[in-house]
Amino acid sequence: MKKVILLLAVCLTASLAQAQIVAVQPSPSAKVTQTVGLTEVTLDYSRPAMRDRNIFGALVPYDKLWRTGANANTIVSFGDDVTVGGAKLAAGDYALYSIPGKSEWELIFYSNTNNWGTPQDWDENLVAARVKVPVTKIDGKVENFSISINDMKMDNAVMDIMWDDVKVSAPFTVPTDAKMLASINRIMTGPTASDYYSAATFYMDSGKDMKQAYEWINKAVEMSPKAYWMWRKKSLMEAQMGQKDKAIASAKTSLKLAQEAPNPDYVRLNKISLEEWGVKM
Repeated sequence: MKKVILLLAVCLTASLAQAQIVAVQPSPSAKVTQTVGLTEVTLDYSRPAMRDRNIFGALVPYDKLWRTGANANTIVSFGDDVTVGGAKLAAGDYALYSIPGKSEWELIFYSNTNNWGTPQDWDENLVAARVKVPVTKIDGKVENFSISINDMKMDNAVMDIMWDDVKVSAPFTVPTDAKMLASINRIMTGPTASDYYSAATFYMDSGKDMKQAYEWINKAVEMSPKAYWMWRKKSLMEAQMGQKDKAIASAKTSLKLAQEAPNPDYVRLNKISLEEWGVKM
């Protein structure tokens, strides 16, 4: 009986040790992904509340670096190179810091996103851009700190930051024209060598029409004659189709190109195939 009681006590202790109370966060996290034109923009941040406090000039001092939110870094991610307030930003993730003022804010896009709050050691070399934006007073109060993407058009939008009765807006442009023209030109000029190679590989690997797959792989190597991996695929197709002499010739071409690259993996693979097909190496 004592052993049973002891076992129950141990199990209860282990269960209590594993149980944890999930607390409500005072500054809950938010994540918003918005496509502007053809570019994906993501906002990942925490949303502190006013809770009857004076915000700007008090809780958030004027003219001092602010984390622009709460908790860990507020992170803004751009899927393409963009221009924010006239400043160019490469595609990637940025911590968003700011220096709030009474009439103007300075927004700072910082390359290191692994900080809790503001960095202990500020590195100006990590500042990707600084953008100054005017303050607008809004009617009413915004209880929870908010960042959103608004006023979206084909190639531009506005990132709005709002809290209390303050709003600042950072306009940004995205490369919709360039991406559309590149896509149009690519389609209008026809498939690339990679397109033919991918199609041929899919047809071969899925057991579809090998005649069609072989036609595509021939077009691929014709357009990209130094692509040893395409010649390798061509040799495997020819071997599968019973065209041994052609397979050997293609494998030798692939081997030579792989040696010149150099790519030792493809050198080894071609040598193995050639030996299997009766060629002494």
